[in-house]
Amino acid sequence: MNIHQNTFPKLHNAMWPGLVGKGSPGAEPCLDLDTMLDLTAKAEVNGVRFDGVDIFLFEPHINIDISDDDLKRIADKILARGLVVGSVVAPIWPPTGGGSAMGSAEERAKYVGQVRKGCRIAANLRQLGARPYGVVRVDTACGVTDWDKDPVGNTKLIAQTLNEACDVAESFGERLAAEGEICWGGLQSWKEAIKLLEMVGRPETLGFQADMAHTLLYLLGYNKPEDAILPPNFDWSAPAVFDAAYKKLTDALRPWTIDFHVAQNDGTVLGSGTHEKTGHHCLATDSKGKLDIPRHAGYWLRDGKGQVTKAIQTVCWDGCMFPNAVMMQQQTWNDILAAMIQVRDAHGWQEAPAAPKKTTVAEAFVKAVQTAARKATTKPALKARKIAAKKSAAKKPAKKTFKKAAKKPAFKRTKQAMKTNKTAKKAVKKVVKKPAKKAKK
Repeated sequence: MNIHQNTFPKLHNAMWPGLVGKGSPGAEPCLDLDTMLDLTAKAEVNGVRFDGVDIFLFEPHINIDISDDDLKRIADKILARGLVVGSVVAPIWPPTGGGSAMGSAEERAKYVGQVRKGCRIAANLRQLGARPYGVVRVDTACGVTDWDKDPVGNTKLIAQTLNEACDVAESFGERLAAEGEICWGGLQSWKEAIKLLEMVGRPETLGFQADMAHTLLYLLGYNKPEDAILPPNFDWSAPAVFDAAYKKLTDALRPWTIDFHVAQNDGTVLGSGTHEKTGHHCLATDSKGKLDIPRHAGYWLRDGKGQVTKAIQTVCWDGCMFPNAVMMQQQTWNDILAAMIQVRDAHGWQEAPAAPKKTTVAEAFVKAVQTAARKATTKPALKARKIAAKKSAAKKPAKKTFKKAAKKPAFKRTKQAMKTNKTAKKAVKKVVKKPAKKAKK
């Protein structure tokens, strides 16, 4: 018996821990996409598996300029493992082809250009049926030290860049989520993050990406001590004080949050390779972790009254910079999945199946006419439909729907056809006659 009744939010695993902090001189080698997918697909706890993956659009996983054919092959590879794609990370940083969101006009143009490429891939994955939900994740691609040189001016520049990025995202039908992490200028504290989001002022397109490991450091004021919520030298043995601070943080950021990462943190920072001074991700079972993962996840997934918001369709595990030896152990991912299941059990929901839609006589008539139009390509068929429509019991609606349908390309094609098609003529009479009989009853 499956005791895990909730089906939402969907449980995802991040693929970028195979890349972040790896591959540069002195760092461990990257783990390829196939390896990360296999570790994810094989994870299982009491019959429950991961539903999907969130991906990083950067080599050696996925080239940001990937061709449509190669992207389809990757989509097929993911679907073949019983997974789907959720959120994607656009490589907007200078070393990956982008530029600082507060940099020169050329740098900011590169930033927006990478967002455009990321949105193209995200939208194509939707069309391929491999991505039913998710956002495009970004940050500011600039450091805190440079941002500090002109906080007001730099935040204005970042907001301008993000506005341009929003225009791009909307053209693809996508949403952007700004990653709240202490290493990004303009996002290094909860107050600065909210200030930036409000300055952009497009919540329908730009939201906040909350990671439990990163946002924990907001409480401690790393890189912005004046915005700390917890007191200096906080005593971690005072859970009531911590929970009050955590509530203040999540109440402020929750309305903006559209992407959520489940993670653990021991209250320290960690860096490796080219990725430094970020939240120290711990294993889900780490005894030094400061978070009660399922309980504190509820601060994000439930509103101020304790009700599940259902605003987050997927939750993703983010475990950057684990050693490769740890990541290659299947038990690591089983333990992570177990923590994710606890979160969904505590704060998830079931989505009731949609009730079958009842088809009215008018709708049936329109559908029948449109179906016949696709099949028929001759003048006699068009004439037959006109005659049948006039004889219908619901004369006015029939004429009206016919005139509307007759404007469609299928009907225009029939006018151009020159051959007689008795089969099409007979089919049209048959499909139009049935709705007419129902209307008389």
